[in-house]
Amino acid sequence: MHLEIFLSLSIAFTIVYFIIPRIIKVSLAKKLFDVPNNRSAAKKVVPTLGGIAVLAGFFISLIVASDSYNVNELKYMLVAIFVMFIVGLKDDIIGLSAKKKFVVQLAVALYLVLLGNYRITDLHGIFGINEIGIATGNLLSLLLIVGVINALNLIDGIDGLASGICMLISVVYGVWFLYAGDIIYALVCFSLAGSLLAFFLYNVFGTTNKIFMGDTGSLILGTIVALLTIRFNEFNPVSGLAVHGAPAIAFAIISVPVIDTIRVFAIRLSQKKSPFAPDMNHIHHHLLRLTNSHLVSSLILIAANGLLILLAFVLFESLGNNLLFVLLLILGFTLAGIPSFLVKYQGKGIEKAERPKSIFAFFLFHKK
Repeated sequence: MHLEIFLSLSIAFTIVYFIIPRIIKVSLAKKLFDVPNNRSAAKKVVPTLGGIAVLAGFFISLIVASDSYNVNELKYMLVAIFVMFIVGLKDDIIGLSAKKKFVVQLAVALYLVLLGNYRITDLHGIFGINEIGIATGNLLSLLLIVGVINALNLIDGIDGLASGICMLISVVYGVWFLYAGDIIYALVCFSLAGSLLAFFLYNVFGTTNKIFMGDTGSLILGTIVALLTIRFNEFNPVSGLAVHGAPAIAFAIISVPVIDTIRVFAIRLSQKKSPFAPDMNHIHHHLLRLTNSHLVSSLILIAANGLLILLAFVLFESLGNNLLFVLLLILGFTLAGIPSFLVKYQGKGIEKAERPKSIFAFFLFHKK
């Protein structure tokens, strides 16, 4: 079992690591790259088709590593991922309206819930609710799938953030599935983690070989993470590993993209704008103004997500589902508001990132 996990990681990493330079070469030759605008964190031309490599590494690794298992239950997931890949690819190459993308996302979510049986049936006592009806479960499942897809798409704004967060999510879910006896979904997680690790290296540390994942990557990541979250909530482990805290723990695992999305939607609605209107109010935008570093900003958010996950697993037995969920919610939104507060306090502009003026902020955010 551990050999198969190692295979899934190593095969995915190797494929992505060697495919990306070829994708970059073709992208530059065919002018398939991202042209920076006033909302772009990047300021130079960069190819945006990294999602192709991530998908190739994920699919091939999963097929090879799971050869001795019956993976028939994954067919709905794989079809949905491929459909979202096509949508993202079209958007990256020729563009696609937000409305059309949303319609496809909703259609894919309906397919997964109604045919793939990816649905929430139990809230495990959160706010006193356990088993829920089919209609309510279907509605919650649709909301979760579409919401997480868009959340991962929205946080893909600076180098290393979407891939780093999803690496963390996939490793946490993967370890849990592995020791809970769900080897198939453990292989899904580690195949994804291996692909993202190779992509992360090019995305963050690449110079002449830098690449973005584009919507091609972020849409498939959102789909996978959403389905892993539903699986985590619904799976009954053979090992006896507790799952009754699933809703609160799952919220902690996907907390950064979910909190950021709720936060920016609330800001836009308060300003009487469409919740889908693009702006520079994401947490990562504020951190970037403070740190002037994509890597540092991403690592801060990944560490914050990791802290919430750690608290969820450590405190669940003593606090219980309800109190833990409320605590995570309060702590998550409090942490999310700190970068915005510091930006306003220091009077930083929207377009130009200045160095922190206070000694405290200097040691926290100074880029050497």
